[in-house]
Amino acid sequence: MEQLQMVDFALVELTLYLDTHPADMQAVQQFNQLAQKRGQLAHAFEMQYGPLLQFGHSYTKYPWQWIDTPWPWQV
Repeated sequence: MEQLQMVDFALVELTLYLDTHPADMQAVQQFNQLAQKRGQLAHAFEMQYGPLLQFGHSYTKYPWQWIDTPWPWQV
């Protein structure tokens, strides 16, 4: 979870930077690399603990996992 939070923080910061520097190719590449890493980290987390996001952004196993603990903020 800590690694996921670090990548999320970097993605937010890069998003803000790219809003004012949209032609910075290196920043765009870094954003895309971190977005891919985030997907991998989120997938690994969800396989171990269950879904992170609602509204169809994360899959769930059967039975419905949204009522299971630990919640993402408890890990």
